[in-house]
Amino acid sequence: MTLLILGLILWVIPHSFKLIAPGMAKSIPEGPRKGAVALLTLVSLVLMVVGYRAAPVTGGYVAPSWGVHVNNLLMLISVYLFAASGMKTAITRVVRHPQYTAVILWAIAHLLVHGDIASILLFGVLLVWAVVGIILSNAQMQWTKPTGPVNMGKEIGAVIGTLVVVAAIGYVHILLGYRPFGG
Repeated sequence: MTLLILGLILWVIPHSFKLIAPGMAKSIPEGPRKGAVALLTLVSLVLMVVGYRAAPVTGGYVAPSWGVHVNNLLMLISVYLFAASGMKTAITRVVRHPQYTAVILWAIAHLLVHGDIASILLFGVLLVWAVVGIILSNAQMQWTKPTGPVNMGKEIGAVIGTLVVVAAIGYVHILLGYRPFGG
């Protein structure tokens, strides 16, 4: 579990730096700061995946049998929100923090189907990180809701992209030995 914990630390610190220490973050030139965050993100993802896969499946709680169905719905919404944030689709007029919200839904979805200690740690920490990120971000910055016409090309692209990514995620989960669609 050491690698998993180290990966979570390397995720949370750089992804929270601008919100926790905005003055210090502004003092670092944007290029090097973004480069460091990108590198730490890559390292943290590798550590989280390797650490999670190596962790024993012990303790925790028994996930509900219906959890897989809710998981699939939440994952579909989560992937859409993540895509929509980058594409600035209409949902960004309603959801101020689509990426944080996507992480929250992703974490809840996985906690509905995995009750072991490693899963609680991984998904629980990222859930708390995203909730705290929304709270800190809201406290520090005003929100100007996006306006203007809705670009239907972006909307359709986000939906198609979401379906492709969800199918790919399902396929990878099957390759890893999970049953993402129940059964």
